[in-house]
Amino acid sequence: MIAYETRLGKIDISETYLSKLIGYEVTACFGVVGMVPSSRQRIFNKLSKTEHPDTGIKVTGDADAISVELHIVVTYGMNINAIAASITEKVKYVVKEAAGITVNKVTIKIDGIKE
Repeated sequence: MIAYETRLGKIDISETYLSKLIGYEVTACFGVVGMVPSSRQRIFNKLSKTEHPDTGIKVTGDADAISVELHIVVTYGMNINAIAASITEKVKYVVKEAAGITVNKVTIKIDGIKE
């Protein structure tokens, strides 16, 4: 839970909310086929039989700045540097606009390539 005080009161933002927000934006990026779940998420997805938008995303940090780790699958033949730059800028912009939190670091791990 990320919490901070404003002059109007206390604001609590869960990592789940941020993960889902980031997941929807990343999967909409050109060249991204999908997300790769962690081992814990893989077990949870098998039990629930649905894929969640926060699959393959890890958010850490506090109200000052957060770090995001993404595990993605990209389309074969695409420029990985361009995809990574696009994702990084989109994640930083969306989190700043929606939650008012600065994204300090975005780590993108390419876990697969699909045709």
